[in-house]
Amino acid sequence: MEHKISHEQSEKREQHELGEQHELGEQHELGEQRRLGEQHKMSEQGEESEQNKQKNSLLSTKSSRWTVQDLVVIGVFSAATKISTMLVTIMGGGPNPIGFIAKNLIFTTMLVVMLYRVRKPGTLILFICINLLISMLLLGASVTLIPSALMAGILAELAVSSSGGIHKKWGPVLAVGLYDFLSKIFSLGMTGLMTRENPAMLLVIIPIVFIGYIGSIGGLFTGVKAVRELEHAGFIR
Repeated sequence: MEHKISHEQSEKREQHELGEQHELGEQHELGEQRRLGEQHKMSEQGEESEQNKQKNSLLSTKSSRWTVQDLVVIGVFSAATKISTMLVTIMGGGPNPIGFIAKNLIFTTMLVVMLYRVRKPGTLILFICINLLISMLLLGASVTLIPSALMAGILAELAVSSSGGIHKKWGPVLAVGLYDFLSKIFSLGMTGLMTRENPAMLLVIIPIVFIGYIGSIGGLFTGVKAVRELEHAGFIR
């Protein structure tokens, strides 16, 4: 009898041990499956993040290129700016302080609006080139305007790109402000070189440039105000 009881207890003990081993095996299998699932999930997330990086790089490359619409906008604004300043000169009856201020005010305002409309690197330089081309072909402007304008445009573009790019909130305003200031400084330098034998000519030109720069400063504020109105209208996003 005692032998039978001990045999039953040993069988129960063996069954209990086998049950525990079976449970441990199942837990091990579940843990292995969970580990493999996490590794698979992490690999999928890594592939997805890599695809997103490639997609973002392609989008940034495409967004930095001018479209046909962008080129049309730049050309239209360049022509409109030149025509507007010509009309101010004609209606103003020749060179006078009010005309200088009005011309620079219109030029800077339209340039700010154009840069907010086409916020891509190199837009300012392209606008300057088109503007200079119109001035030389239609108005007979001097070739000496090219170096000062291009130098000012290149330095303004470099300064904006180093400070975060044209896509920043105040990027276009910074670009236009630097361009206006540098172009006038460089133009005075070119004038000084051209009239170094007659320094009195430079003293006459400095007040004219200063008066015109007052209009440029005002154009920054009117340009920002015009951009806000055009954003409400949906012309600028």
